Amino acid sequence: MATVFNILAILVMVAVVIVLVRGLINMMRGGSGVTSNKLMQARVLLQAVALALILLAVYFTRK
Repeated sequence: MATVFNILAILVMVAVVIVLVRGLINMMRGGSGVTSNKLMQARVLLQAVALALILLAVYFTRK
């Protein structure tokens, strides 16, 4: 079970990096502030999901 959470956490962390890079590119090109805000919200949500998955992986590894 911990392996599943590890794999999911890695996938979500990759998604965080992708959203972060998209946000940086949007800022460098002088893109819309609304888009930057939505990307920031998505990044924070993905980071929370990644953290929850990591905690679940640790919990199931210790059992």
